[in-house]
Amino acid sequence: QVQLVESGGGLVQPGGALRLSCAASGIIFSIYHMGWYRQAPGKQRELVARITSGDTANYADSVKGRFTISRDNAKNTVYLQMDSLRPEDAATYYCNAARGAVSNWGQGAQVTVSS
Repeated sequence: QVQLVESGGGLVQPGGALRLSCAASGIIFSIYHMGWYRQAPGKQRELVARITSGDTANYADSVKGRFTISRDNAKNTVYLQMDSLRPEDAATYYCNAARGAVSNWGQGAQVTVSS
C-alpha cells in the first residue's frame, strides 16, 4: 500500500521559512517523479515544484528563487524548502508521487503565512 506522509507545515510570518517533508512507503521511491502541489481555499490545486527520478527540478514561476525541492532516495523522502514566504503562499501543500499513469497523493500539510 502506497503511503505519502507530509510533515513540517505550520504558521510562519511573512518573510519566514519552512521545510516540508514527505516520507514515502510502498513504492520504489527512486524511480518515481516527486512533486509538491498546493491548494488554497477556493482555488485549483497547482504544481509548486517537481523533481524527476533523475534529479531534474522545475518550479512554478511564483516560487522560483524562493523554494527548493530535493529528494533523498536513501530515506524515501522528498523535501520542499520554502524561504521568503508570502501571504499568497498560504495553502494546503500536497506531496505527489508519479510514474506513468500512476499518481499517488499525500493527505496534505497546512501552511499559514500571517503576521
